[in-house]
Amino acid sequence: MNASLADTNDATDTAPWAHSFASLGEDFFVPLKPTAVPSPYWVELNEALAESLGLVGLNDPQSGWLQYLAGNAVADGMRPLASVYSGHQFGVWAGQLGDGRAILLGELAGQEVQLKGAGLTPFSRMGDGRAVLRSSIREYLCSEAMHALGIPTSRALCVIGSDLPVRRESMETAAVVTRVAPSFIRFGHFEHFSHNDQHLQLKQLADFVVDRFYPECRSDGRFGGNPYASLLQAVTERTARMVAQWQAVGFCHGVMNTDNMSILGLTIDYGPFQFLDGYDPDHICNHSDHHGRYAFARQPQVAYWNLYCLGQALLPLIDDQALAVKALETFKPVFSAENARRMAAKLGFAAASDTVTALGNAALDLLAAEKVDYTIFWRRLSHWAARRDVADHTVRDLFIDPHGIDAWLLRFSEQVTHTPLAHSADLMLQTNPHFVLRNHLGELAIRAAREKDFSQVAQLQLVLAQPFDDNPALAGYADFPPDWAAGIAISCSS
Repeated sequence: MNASLADTNDATDTAPWAHSFASLGEDFFVPLKPTAVPSPYWVELNEALAESLGLVGLNDPQSGWLQYLAGNAVADGMRPLASVYSGHQFGVWAGQLGDGRAILLGELAGQEVQLKGAGLTPFSRMGDGRAVLRSSIREYLCSEAMHALGIPTSRALCVIGSDLPVRRESMETAAVVTRVAPSFIRFGHFEHFSHNDQHLQLKQLADFVVDRFYPECRSDGRFGGNPYASLLQAVTERTARMVAQWQAVGFCHGVMNTDNMSILGLTIDYGPFQFLDGYDPDHICNHSDHHGRYAFARQPQVAYWNLYCLGQALLPLIDDQALAVKALETFKPVFSAENARRMAAKLGFAAASDTVTALGNAALDLLAAEKVDYTIFWRRLSHWAARRDVADHTVRDLFIDPHGIDAWLLRFSEQVTHTPLAHSADLMLQTNPHFVLRNHLGELAIRAAREKDFSQVAQLQLVLAQPFDDNPALAGYADFPPDWAAGIAISCSS
Protein backbone atom coordinates (compact mmCIF):
# COMPACT_ATOMS: atom_id res chain seq x y z
CA MET A 1 0.00 0.00 0.00
CA ASN A 2 2.83 2.30 -0.90
CA ALA A 3 2.20 5.98 -1.60
CA SER A 4 4.29 9.07 -1.15
CA LEU A 5 3.37 11.59 1.51
CA ALA A 6 2.31 14.91 0.05
CA ASP A 7 4.42 17.94 0.88
CA THR A 8 3.63 19.41 4.28
CA ASN A 9 3.49 22.93 5.58
CA ASP A 10 5.99 23.17 8.39
CA ALA A 11 5.16 24.84 11.68
CA THR A 12 7.50 25.50 14.56
CA ASP A 13 5.18 26.13 17.49
CA THR A 14 2.95 23.05 17.55
CA ALA A 15 2.88 20.30 20.14
CA PRO A 16 5.21 17.29 19.77
CA TRP A 17 3.62 14.47 17.79
CA ALA A 18 4.14 10.73 17.95
CA HIS A 19 2.68 8.15 15.58
CA SER A 20 2.74 4.60 16.90
CA PHE A 21 0.31 3.29 14.29
CA ALA A 22 2.58 4.53 11.49
CA SER A 23 5.32 2.26 12.84
CA LEU A 24 3.35 -0.72 11.54
CA GLY A 25 4.32 0.20 7.99
CA GLU A 26 2.49 0.89 4.78
CA ASP A 27 0.75 -2.47 4.52
CA PHE A 28 -1.59 -0.93 7.08
CA PHE A 29 -2.23 2.53 5.64
CA VAL A 30 -1.73 5.03 2.88
CA PRO A 31 0.02 8.28 3.78
CA LEU A 32 -1.78 11.26 2.31
CA LYS A 33 -2.54 14.88 2.91
CA PRO A 34 -6.05 16.03 3.89
CA THR A 35 -8.03 17.97 1.32
CA ALA A 36 -8.53 21.64 2.14
CA VAL A 37 -11.94 23.25 2.68
CA PRO A 38 -12.61 26.89 1.79
CA SER A 39 -12.90 29.53 4.51
CA PRO A 40 -13.01 27.28 7.60
CA TYR A 41 -14.49 28.57 10.86
CA TRP A 42 -14.76 27.29 14.41
CA VAL A 43 -18.10 25.74 15.34
CA GLU A 44 -17.12 24.40 18.76
CA LEU A 45 -13.87 23.73 20.61
CA ASN A 46 -13.47 21.42 23.59
CA GLU A 47 -10.96 23.43 25.59
CA ALA A 48 -10.79 20.97 28.49
CA LEU A 49 -9.84 18.13 26.16
CA ALA A 50 -7.38 20.38 24.34
CA GLU A 51 -5.66 21.18 27.60
CA SER A 52 -5.39 17.48 28.48
CA LEU A 53 -3.60 16.97 25.16
CA GLY A 54 -1.15 19.75 25.96
CA LEU A 55 -2.76 22.17 23.50
CA VAL A 56 -3.41 25.80 24.39
CA GLY A 57 -4.56 28.77 22.38
CA LEU A 58 -6.05 26.72 19.56
CA ASN A 59 -8.55 29.44 18.72
CA ASP A 60 -5.87 32.12 18.55
CA PRO A 61 -5.99 33.31 14.91
CA GLN A 62 -2.17 33.37 14.85
CA SER A 63 -1.76 29.77 16.05
CA GLY A 64 -2.58 28.04 12.77
CA TRP A 65 -4.69 25.40 14.47
CA LEU A 66 -7.86 26.32 12.58
CA GLN A 67 -6.06 25.41 9.37
CA TYR A 68 -4.47 22.25 10.78
CA LEU A 69 -7.71 20.84 12.15
CA ALA A 70 -9.67 21.81 9.04
CA GLY A 71 -7.22 19.74 7.01
CA ASN A 72 -5.92 22.81 5.18
CA ALA A 73 -2.34 22.53 6.43
CA VAL A 74 -0.12 19.90 8.01
CA ALA A 75 1.88 20.88 11.07
CA ASP A 76 5.43 19.81 11.65
CA GLY A 77 5.45 16.34 13.19
CA MET A 78 2.07 15.23 11.88
CA ARG A 79 2.10 12.14 9.62
CA PRO A 80 -1.40 12.04 8.15
CA LEU A 81 -2.60 8.66 6.91
CA ALA A 82 -5.72 6.63 6.14
CA SER A 83 -5.77 3.04 7.39
CA VAL A 84 -7.11 0.00 5.57
CA TYR A 85 -9.58 -2.44 7.08
CA SER A 86 -12.43 -4.67 5.97
CA GLY A 87 -15.58 -5.85 7.66
CA HIS A 88 -19.13 -7.11 7.84
CA GLN A 89 -21.83 -4.52 7.23
CA PHE A 90 -25.40 -5.41 8.21
CA GLY A 91 -24.23 -9.01 8.64
CA VAL A 92 -22.77 -9.34 5.14
CA TRP A 93 -19.09 -9.47 4.25
CA ALA A 94 -18.34 -6.14 2.57
CA GLY A 95 -14.68 -6.72 1.69
CA GLN A 96 -12.13 -3.95 1.84
CA LEU A 97 -13.36 -0.76 3.47
CA GLY A 98 -10.89 1.53 5.24
CA ASP A 99 -10.82 5.15 6.33
CA GLY A 100 -12.98 6.63 3.62
CA ARG A 101 -13.23 10.08 5.19
CA ALA A 102 -10.98 9.84 8.24
CA ILE A 103 -7.33 10.84 8.35
CA LEU A 104 -5.14 10.06 11.34
CA LEU A 105 -2.72 12.90 12.12
CA GLY A 106 -0.73 11.21 14.88
CA GLU A 107 -0.68 11.12 18.67
CA LEU A 108 -0.65 13.71 21.41
CA ALA A 109 -0.30 12.71 25.06
CA GLY A 110 -0.83 9.06 24.10
CA GLN A 111 -4.08 9.79 22.24
CA GLU A 112 -4.60 9.41 18.51
CA VAL A 113 -5.96 12.53 16.81
CA GLN A 114 -8.06 11.95 13.72
CA LEU A 115 -9.88 14.24 11.30
CA LYS A 116 -13.27 13.02 10.07
CA GLY A 117 -14.49 14.66 6.88
CA ALA A 118 -11.06 15.75 5.66
CA GLY A 119 -11.51 14.63 2.06
CA LEU A 120 -11.12 11.69 -0.27
CA THR A 121 -8.83 8.77 0.54
CA PRO A 122 -8.04 5.63 -1.48
CA PHE A 123 -10.72 3.92 0.64
CA SER A 124 -13.57 6.35 -0.04
CA ARG A 125 -15.15 3.96 -2.56
CA MET A 126 -18.21 5.84 -3.86
CA GLY A 127 -18.13 8.44 -1.06
CA ASP A 128 -16.98 12.03 -1.22
CA GLY A 129 -14.69 11.91 1.82
CA ARG A 130 -16.62 14.67 3.53
CA ALA A 131 -18.72 15.02 6.66
CA VAL A 132 -21.53 17.52 7.01
CA LEU A 133 -22.22 20.05 9.74
CA ARG A 134 -25.24 18.10 11.00
CA SER A 135 -23.42 14.80 11.56
CA SER A 136 -20.30 16.48 12.92
CA ILE A 137 -22.23 18.35 15.60
CA ARG A 138 -24.08 15.16 16.54
CA GLU A 139 -20.83 13.22 16.90
CA TYR A 140 -19.16 16.00 18.86
CA LEU A 141 -22.04 16.30 21.33
CA CYS A 142 -22.69 12.60 21.75
CA SER A 143 -19.13 11.47 22.28
CA GLU A 144 -18.75 14.11 24.99
CA ALA A 145 -22.14 13.19 26.48
CA MET A 146 -21.12 9.52 26.66
CA HIS A 147 -17.82 10.48 28.28
CA ALA A 148 -19.69 12.43 30.96
CA LEU A 149 -21.90 9.38 31.57
CA GLY A 150 -18.79 7.30 32.20
CA ILE A 151 -19.23 5.15 29.11
CA PRO A 152 -16.03 4.23 27.20
CA THR A 153 -15.92 6.34 24.06
CA SER A 154 -13.85 8.28 21.60
CA ARG A 155 -13.74 12.00 22.41
CA ALA A 156 -14.26 15.10 20.28
CA LEU A 157 -11.78 17.97 20.24
CA CYS A 158 -13.58 20.34 17.90
CA VAL A 159 -15.88 20.90 14.97
CA ILE A 160 -14.79 23.16 12.14
CA GLY A 161 -17.28 24.26 9.51
CA SER A 162 -17.06 25.45 5.92
CA ASP A 163 -19.64 26.64 3.45
CA LEU A 164 -18.43 24.04 0.96
CA PRO A 165 -21.63 22.36 -0.35
CA VAL A 166 -21.96 18.62 0.28
CA ARG A 167 -24.86 16.52 -0.96
CA ARG A 168 -26.51 13.95 1.25
CA GLU A 169 -30.29 13.45 1.12
CA SER A 170 -30.28 17.20 0.47
CA MET A 171 -27.58 19.81 -0.03
CA GLU A 172 -25.71 20.59 3.20
CA THR A 173 -22.44 22.24 4.18
CA ALA A 174 -19.15 20.58 5.07
CA ALA A 175 -17.55 20.19 8.47
CA VAL A 176 -14.56 18.42 9.95
CA VAL A 177 -14.76 16.88 13.42
CA THR A 178 -11.52 16.07 15.24
CA ARG A 179 -11.80 12.79 17.10
CA VAL A 180 -9.51 11.56 19.86
CA ALA A 181 -9.00 8.04 21.24
CA PRO A 182 -6.14 5.86 22.48
CA SER A 183 -6.58 3.93 19.23
CA PHE A 184 -9.03 3.75 16.34
CA ILE A 185 -8.15 0.13 15.53
CA ARG A 186 -11.30 -1.85 14.79
CA PHE A 187 -12.35 -5.46 14.52
CA GLY A 188 -12.27 -4.85 10.79
CA HIS A 189 -8.51 -4.24 10.79
CA PHE A 190 -8.01 -7.84 11.91
CA GLU A 191 -10.65 -9.14 9.51
CA HIS A 192 -8.85 -7.48 6.61
CA PHE A 193 -5.52 -9.25 7.05
CA SER A 194 -7.06 -12.56 8.07
CA HIS A 195 -9.42 -12.63 5.08
CA ASN A 196 -6.55 -11.88 2.71
CA ASP A 197 -4.32 -14.55 4.29
CA GLN A 198 -1.79 -11.91 5.32
CA HIS A 199 -0.92 -13.71 8.51
CA LEU A 200 2.39 -11.95 9.09
CA GLN A 201 0.60 -8.60 9.07
CA LEU A 202 -2.19 -10.06 11.21
CA LYS A 203 0.38 -11.12 13.81
CA GLN A 204 2.14 -7.77 13.59
CA LEU A 205 -1.15 -5.97 14.27
CA ALA A 206 -2.13 -8.28 17.11
CA ASP A 207 1.30 -7.94 18.74
CA PHE A 208 1.06 -4.17 18.43
CA VAL A 209 -2.33 -4.12 20.16
CA VAL A 210 -1.30 -6.56 22.88
CA ASP A 211 1.97 -4.83 23.68
CA ARG A 212 0.49 -1.33 23.64
CA PHE A 213 -2.94 -1.87 25.21
CA TYR A 214 -3.19 -5.38 26.67
CA PRO A 215 0.27 -6.28 28.03
CA GLU A 216 -1.31 -8.50 30.67
CA CYS A 217 -2.22 -10.91 27.86
CA ARG A 218 1.44 -11.93 27.62
CA SER A 219 1.34 -13.41 31.10
CA ASP A 220 -2.25 -14.66 31.23
CA GLY A 221 -2.11 -18.32 32.21
CA ARG A 222 -5.72 -19.15 31.41
CA PHE A 223 -4.94 -20.00 27.79
CA GLY A 224 -1.67 -21.88 28.15
CA GLY A 225 0.40 -18.82 27.34
CA ASN A 226 -1.52 -18.01 24.14
CA PRO A 227 -1.63 -14.18 24.09
CA TYR A 228 -4.02 -14.02 21.13
CA ALA A 229 -6.71 -16.07 22.86
CA SER A 230 -6.19 -13.89 25.90
CA LEU A 231 -6.57 -10.80 23.70
CA LEU A 232 -9.84 -12.12 22.31
CA GLN A 233 -11.18 -12.69 25.83
CA ALA A 234 -10.09 -9.22 26.99
CA VAL A 235 -11.79 -7.55 24.04
CA THR A 236 -14.87 -9.72 24.55
CA GLU A 237 -15.19 -8.69 28.18
CA ARG A 238 -14.63 -4.99 27.48
CA THR A 239 -17.22 -5.06 24.71
CA ALA A 240 -19.73 -6.87 26.91
CA ARG A 241 -19.39 -4.28 29.66
CA MET A 242 -19.64 -1.38 27.20
CA VAL A 243 -22.85 -2.69 25.63
CA ALA A 244 -24.35 -3.26 29.09
CA GLN A 245 -23.71 0.42 29.76
CA TRP A 246 -25.43 1.33 26.49
CA GLN A 247 -28.50 -0.66 27.46
CA ALA A 248 -28.61 0.90 30.93
CA VAL A 249 -28.85 4.47 29.62
CA GLY A 250 -31.01 3.61 26.60
CA PHE A 251 -28.34 4.30 23.98
CA CYS A 252 -28.84 2.94 20.46
CA HIS A 253 -25.70 2.86 18.32
CA GLY A 254 -27.56 2.27 15.08
CA VAL A 255 -24.86 0.73 12.89
CA MET A 256 -22.89 -1.95 14.75
CA ASN A 257 -20.94 -3.24 11.77
CA THR A 258 -17.66 -4.98 12.57
CA ASP A 259 -15.74 -2.05 11.11
CA ASN A 260 -17.44 0.19 13.70
CA MET A 261 -16.37 -1.92 16.68
CA SER A 262 -13.35 -0.77 18.68
CA ILE A 263 -10.64 -3.23 19.69
CA LEU A 264 -10.47 -1.29 22.96
CA GLY A 265 -14.16 -1.60 23.79
CA LEU A 266 -14.87 2.06 23.04
CA THR A 267 -18.02 3.55 21.56
CA ILE A 268 -16.90 4.86 18.16
CA ASP A 269 -18.37 6.08 14.87
CA TYR A 270 -21.38 8.06 15.97
CA GLY A 271 -23.73 8.06 13.01
CA PRO A 272 -27.41 7.12 13.30
CA PHE A 273 -27.35 6.92 17.11
CA GLN A 274 -30.18 7.82 19.47
CA PHE A 275 -31.02 7.84 23.15
CA LEU A 276 -34.45 6.30 23.62
CA ASP A 277 -37.39 8.59 24.19
CA GLY A 278 -40.30 6.22 24.78
CA TYR A 279 -39.01 2.81 25.87
CA ASP A 280 -39.34 0.35 23.01
CA PRO A 281 -36.99 -2.67 22.98
CA ASP A 282 -37.59 -3.01 19.23
CA HIS A 283 -36.76 0.60 18.48
CA ILE A 284 -34.70 1.11 15.31
CA CYS A 285 -32.86 4.40 15.30
CA ASN A 286 -31.20 3.96 11.90
CA HIS A 287 -33.50 4.90 9.04
CA SER A 288 -31.33 2.72 6.76
CA ASP A 289 -31.75 -0.40 8.92
CA HIS A 290 -34.76 -1.74 7.08
CA HIS A 291 -34.79 -5.14 8.81
CA GLY A 292 -34.06 -3.97 12.35
CA ARG A 293 -30.76 -5.78 12.67
CA TYR A 294 -29.50 -3.10 15.05
CA ALA A 295 -32.67 -2.54 17.05
CA PHE A 296 -32.05 -1.54 20.66
CA ALA A 297 -32.71 -4.93 22.29
CA ARG A 298 -30.57 -6.73 19.72
CA GLN A 299 -27.39 -4.81 20.47
CA PRO A 300 -25.96 -7.40 22.91
CA GLN A 301 -26.62 -10.21 20.43
CA VAL A 302 -25.01 -8.24 17.59
CA ALA A 303 -21.99 -7.41 19.73
CA TYR A 304 -21.49 -11.13 20.37
CA TRP A 305 -21.86 -11.88 16.64
CA ASN A 306 -19.23 -9.23 15.87
CA LEU A 307 -16.89 -10.73 18.46
CA TYR A 308 -17.36 -14.10 16.79
CA CYS A 309 -16.14 -12.47 13.55
CA LEU A 310 -13.13 -11.12 15.42
CA GLY A 311 -12.49 -14.60 16.79
CA GLN A 312 -12.58 -16.01 13.27
CA ALA A 313 -10.09 -13.35 12.19
CA LEU A 314 -7.72 -14.18 15.06
CA LEU A 315 -8.00 -17.94 14.62
CA PRO A 316 -4.85 -18.22 12.47
CA LEU A 317 -2.93 -16.82 15.45
CA ILE A 318 -4.82 -18.60 18.22
CA ASP A 319 -4.49 -21.85 16.23
CA ASP A 320 -6.96 -23.65 18.46
CA GLN A 321 -10.69 -23.31 17.91
CA ALA A 322 -11.47 -24.54 21.41
CA LEU A 323 -9.43 -21.69 22.91
CA ALA A 324 -11.21 -19.16 20.71
CA VAL A 325 -14.60 -20.50 21.78
CA LYS A 326 -13.50 -20.42 25.43
CA ALA A 327 -12.56 -16.75 25.06
CA LEU A 328 -15.82 -15.84 23.35
CA GLU A 329 -17.95 -17.71 25.88
CA THR A 330 -17.11 -15.09 28.48
CA PHE A 331 -19.37 -12.58 26.72
CA LYS A 332 -22.69 -13.85 28.05
CA PRO A 333 -21.79 -14.13 31.74
CA VAL A 334 -19.89 -10.81 31.72
CA PHE A 335 -22.73 -9.02 29.95
CA SER A 336 -25.36 -10.59 32.19
CA ALA A 337 -23.48 -9.68 35.36
CA GLU A 338 -22.75 -6.13 34.23
CA ASN A 339 -26.29 -5.64 32.99
CA ALA A 340 -27.69 -6.89 36.32
CA ARG A 341 -25.29 -4.65 38.24
CA ARG A 342 -26.30 -1.63 36.16
CA MET A 343 -29.98 -2.35 36.62
CA ALA A 344 -29.50 -2.78 40.37
CA ALA A 345 -27.79 0.62 40.53
CA LYS A 346 -30.66 2.18 38.57
CA LEU A 347 -32.93 0.86 41.30
CA GLY A 348 -30.57 2.08 44.02
CA PHE A 349 -29.25 -1.28 45.18
CA ALA A 350 -25.56 -1.70 45.85
CA ALA A 351 -25.48 -5.23 44.45
CA ALA A 352 -27.50 -7.31 42.04
CA SER A 353 -29.68 -10.21 43.10
CA ASP A 354 -32.31 -12.36 41.43
CA THR A 355 -35.03 -10.39 43.23
CA VAL A 356 -33.67 -7.02 42.16
CA THR A 357 -33.15 -8.21 38.58
CA ALA A 358 -36.75 -9.45 38.44
CA LEU A 359 -37.90 -6.09 39.80
CA GLY A 360 -35.99 -4.25 37.09
CA ASN A 361 -37.32 -6.50 34.34
CA ALA A 362 -40.86 -5.93 35.57
CA ALA A 363 -40.30 -2.17 35.36
CA LEU A 364 -39.06 -2.50 31.78
CA ASP A 365 -42.14 -4.52 30.86
CA LEU A 366 -44.36 -1.74 32.20
CA LEU A 367 -42.39 0.90 30.30
CA ALA A 368 -42.54 -1.09 27.07
CA ALA A 369 -46.28 -1.64 27.33
CA GLU A 370 -46.97 2.11 27.14
CA LYS A 371 -43.65 3.30 25.64
CA VAL A 372 -43.05 5.48 28.68
CA ASP A 373 -40.18 7.92 28.41
CA TYR A 374 -37.11 5.98 29.51
CA THR A 375 -34.92 8.74 30.92
CA ILE A 376 -37.74 10.64 32.63
CA PHE A 377 -39.12 7.48 34.29
CA TRP A 378 -35.81 6.57 35.89
CA ARG A 379 -35.06 10.12 36.98
CA ARG A 380 -38.51 10.59 38.52
CA LEU A 381 -38.24 7.22 40.21
CA SER A 382 -34.92 8.33 41.72
CA HIS A 383 -36.55 11.37 43.32
CA TRP A 384 -39.61 9.34 44.33
CA ALA A 385 -37.34 6.85 46.09
CA ALA A 386 -35.75 9.66 48.06
CA ARG A 387 -39.15 10.79 49.39
CA ARG A 388 -41.51 7.81 49.04
CA ASP A 389 -44.40 10.13 49.68
CA VAL A 390 -47.80 8.54 49.00
CA ALA A 391 -48.97 11.89 47.64
CA ASP A 392 -46.13 11.96 45.08
CA HIS A 393 -47.68 10.88 41.78
CA THR A 394 -44.86 11.99 39.49
CA VAL A 395 -44.03 8.42 38.50
CA ARG A 396 -47.64 7.24 38.40
CA ASP A 397 -48.58 10.12 36.11
CA LEU A 398 -46.31 8.77 33.37
CA PHE A 399 -48.72 5.87 32.79
CA ILE A 400 -52.14 5.85 31.18
CA ASP A 401 -53.14 2.77 33.17
CA PRO A 402 -51.77 3.30 36.69
CA HIS A 403 -52.66 -0.11 38.12
CA GLY A 404 -49.49 -1.84 36.98
CA ILE A 405 -47.15 0.87 38.19
CA ASP A 406 -49.01 1.19 41.49
CA ALA A 407 -48.42 -2.49 42.17
CA TRP A 408 -44.80 -2.21 41.05
CA LEU A 409 -44.10 0.80 43.28
CA LEU A 410 -45.49 -1.11 46.23
CA ARG A 411 -43.25 -4.05 45.38
CA PHE A 412 -40.26 -1.69 45.03
CA SER A 413 -41.00 -0.06 48.39
CA GLU A 414 -41.22 -3.44 50.08
CA GLN A 415 -37.87 -4.44 48.62
CA VAL A 416 -36.29 -1.21 49.85
CA THR A 417 -37.79 -1.78 53.30
CA HIS A 418 -36.41 -5.32 53.44
CA THR A 419 -32.89 -4.27 52.41
CA PRO A 420 -32.49 -0.70 53.70
CA LEU A 421 -28.72 -0.85 54.17
CA ALA A 422 -28.23 -1.96 50.57
CA HIS A 423 -30.43 0.72 49.04
CA SER A 424 -29.58 4.34 48.30
CA ALA A 425 -31.68 6.94 46.52
CA ASP A 426 -28.44 8.89 46.10
CA LEU A 427 -27.06 6.00 44.06
CA MET A 428 -30.11 6.23 41.82
CA LEU A 429 -29.58 9.96 41.34
CA GLN A 430 -25.95 9.33 40.44
CA THR A 431 -26.88 6.53 38.04
CA ASN A 432 -30.03 7.69 36.22
CA PRO A 433 -29.16 10.78 34.19
CA HIS A 434 -31.28 13.89 34.13
CA PHE A 435 -29.92 14.94 30.73
CA VAL A 436 -29.15 12.86 27.66
CA LEU A 437 -28.60 13.97 24.08
CA ARG A 438 -32.09 13.58 22.71
CA ASN A 439 -32.51 13.86 18.95
CA HIS A 440 -34.60 17.00 19.14
CA LEU A 441 -32.03 18.81 21.29
CA GLY A 442 -29.34 18.04 18.77
CA GLU A 443 -31.63 19.05 15.93
CA LEU A 444 -32.35 22.45 17.47
CA ALA A 445 -28.64 23.10 17.95
CA ILE A 446 -27.98 22.05 14.36
CA ARG A 447 -30.68 24.34 12.99
CA ALA A 448 -29.16 27.30 14.80
CA ALA A 449 -25.66 26.33 13.67
CA ARG A 450 -26.77 26.37 10.04
CA GLU A 451 -27.49 30.05 10.59
CA LYS A 452 -23.99 30.50 12.08
CA ASP A 453 -25.37 30.62 15.64
CA PHE A 454 -23.24 28.15 17.58
CA SER A 455 -24.39 29.20 21.04
CA GLN A 456 -26.83 26.32 21.34
CA VAL A 457 -24.09 23.79 20.56
CA ALA A 458 -21.94 25.30 23.29
CA GLN A 459 -24.79 25.43 25.81
CA LEU A 460 -25.87 21.87 25.06
CA GLN A 461 -22.32 20.64 25.56
CA LEU A 462 -22.24 22.31 28.99
CA VAL A 463 -25.54 20.68 29.95
CA LEU A 464 -24.46 17.23 28.78
CA ALA A 465 -21.18 17.53 30.67
CA GLN A 466 -23.23 17.42 33.94
CA PRO A 467 -25.80 14.70 33.17
CA PHE A 468 -26.86 14.16 36.80
CA ASP A 469 -27.31 17.85 37.65
CA ASP A 470 -30.81 18.93 38.77
CA ASN A 471 -30.32 22.62 38.01
CA PRO A 472 -33.90 24.00 37.67
CA ALA A 473 -32.69 26.62 35.20
CA LEU A 474 -31.88 23.81 32.75
CA ALA A 475 -35.14 21.89 33.20
CA GLY A 476 -36.11 22.41 29.56
CA TYR A 477 -33.25 20.16 28.48
CA ALA A 478 -34.77 17.30 30.47
CA ASP A 479 -38.37 17.72 29.30
CA PHE A 480 -40.41 15.40 27.13
CA PRO A 481 -39.55 15.52 23.42
CA PRO A 482 -41.94 17.55 21.26
CA ASP A 483 -44.26 15.68 18.90
CA TRP A 484 -42.18 16.63 15.88
CA ALA A 485 -39.16 14.76 17.31
CA ALA A 486 -40.73 11.45 16.27
CA GLY A 487 -40.30 12.50 12.65
CA ILE A 488 -36.52 12.96 12.84
CA ALA A 489 -34.99 10.38 10.51
CA ILE A 490 -31.37 9.45 11.11
CA SER A 491 -29.64 7.37 8.43
CA CYS A 492 -26.11 6.09 7.80
CA SER A 493 -25.42 9.33 5.90
CA SER A 494 -25.72 11.11 9.23
